[in-house]
Amino acid sequence: MGRKYFGTDGIRGKTNAGAMTAAMAMKVGQAAGTHFLRGAHKHRVVIGKDTRLSGYMLENALVAGFTSVGMDVVLTGPLPTPAIAMLTRELRADVGVMISASHNPYEDNGIKLFGPDGFKLSDADEEAIEAMLDQDLPLAPSEQIGRARRIDDVRGRYIHAVKSSLPDDVRLDGLKIVVDCANGAAYQVAPSAIWELGAEVIAVGVGPNGTNINDRCGSTHLELVKETVVASGAQIGIALDGDADRLIVVDERGQTVDGDQIMALIGSQWAAQGRLKGNGVVATVMSNLGLERFLVGQGLDLVRTKVGDRHVLEAMRSGGYNVGGEQSGHMILLDHATTGDGTVAALQVLAALVRSGKAASELLHLFDPVPQLLKNVRFAGGKPLEDDRVKAVIAAAEAQLAGKGRLVIRPSGTEPVIRVMAEGDDAAEVEQVVDAICGAVREAAA
Repeated sequence: MGRKYFGTDGIRGKTNAGAMTAAMAMKVGQAAGTHFLRGAHKHRVVIGKDTRLSGYMLENALVAGFTSVGMDVVLTGPLPTPAIAMLTRELRADVGVMISASHNPYEDNGIKLFGPDGFKLSDADEEAIEAMLDQDLPLAPSEQIGRARRIDDVRGRYIHAVKSSLPDDVRLDGLKIVVDCANGAAYQVAPSAIWELGAEVIAVGVGPNGTNINDRCGSTHLELVKETVVASGAQIGIALDGDADRLIVVDERGQTVDGDQIMALIGSQWAAQGRLKGNGVVATVMSNLGLERFLVGQGLDLVRTKVGDRHVLEAMRSGGYNVGGEQSGHMILLDHATTGDGTVAALQVLAALVRSGKAASELLHLFDPVPQLLKNVRFAGGKPLEDDRVKAVIAAAEAQLAGKGRLVIRPSGTEPVIRVMAEGDDAAEVEQVVDAICGAVREAAA
């Protein structure tokens, strides 16, 4: 069935507009609560959030929805998305909820749902919940209305879990590390966990005020962490996004280390230690060809999926892999977490840095990225990718890049936009191919 509310990562949008209202959040609570009312036990949901102003509104609305159908609520306050996934399992909850729009600006917010196993919901579960959002659902009898309580030690639980992911023989003493928390959900736990492991931590992006999440800081705005690393003489910088499931690293020179380079490092390190499962890494079609060539040179595979960490996770679980992610910084390490966890991934990078004794600039740039270009073409309507002229131009481009590059063309799932990406060893040829396809799409859509 077609999806009206759920996208690739839950429900997301501008608050108090469209689907992201208090009324909709209450309906989501009622629908998800009803869907997960299974068995005779007292049912429970864990609800966390990032630091957006609208989180208060959506949190209270979700509490009203879940309790109205008879489910007890555990509130955590601001915590990273992976912490909510962990606590859902640890507290034997029936469902977990994270209120966050990840790397988006504060005006947006979203609702992510986790099943009792701590993994994001299946398509079938999401479709069942979505089907109930436009229905009048039965409410619990008065005596069965749920209760809500806030638990105070959740930050400590998550910090302990994060630290447990670092090998016992690794200490971070002597490292000066800049940690940029994007004024988001990890503003307390990430600097604390890394400091407790012995590092000198310079924390930035740790003053949330409700409207500054991801604002000129974090993994999508690297100027702050780069400037701080260079100015302070730090050995490395770590940048998280608003809900801390993404990681981008900055070396001591202020150079960016993206998700592809991080996957190359963790994949090759774990392979050398005999820890890598599936003899490869899972990434999306957007990951650079340079990553694929590097892994092949190490005797490892790169499995590609559609864009979205959800698709990466599905391929990891079905294929038995334990390392996967996206170029944008989503890092999924299934030995330690059921969803992307930027802080856990950062500790794996820091462990490699400590063990190698090398500078970050020497250790973390394992391959030269192949020139890659992405352009978006907005169109008014119709299906330009089905036009014969567009098909012909795409076929010619694929033939031109055969054996020396890649072409990825995909329509946006949320707006009338065609995304055209090409990569290859010749930057001028890549640009020519992308421009030719974009031009054909514009003509077909005119």
